[in-house]
Amino acid sequence: MRNRLILATALATTATFLTLSGTAGAQETVIIQQAPAPAPQTVVIPGEVRTYVMEQQVQSVPYEGDVLIGRVIDDPVELYPIDGYDGYSYTVVNERRVIVDPQTRAVVQILD
Repeated sequence: MRNRLILATALATTATFLTLSGTAGAQETVIIQQAPAPAPQTVVIPGEVRTYVMEQQVQSVPYEGDVLIGRVIDDPVELYPIDGYDGYSYTVVNERRVIVDPQTRAVVQILD
């Protein structure tokens, strides 16, 4: 009787172990990789460029939409060159002075 009890206990323990190990083997780990959100680029504008743009008397142009860094200013809006700095242009849209990359027409800085 004692041998049967030991055998039954051993079989139950083995069955439990097999069940648990089978369950553990069936688990999967899913790793989702996402590209990091792009950080806004910091553009350091020379002080002379900022001063030049702030001193110019240019009429503001109404512009539909928000004026944001990175936003491309459409062709009808006139861009003005900055003397001595070919890499920058400026304009005034919605009463806001903006410095623009003349090649891409993207806003690089908003001056308040």
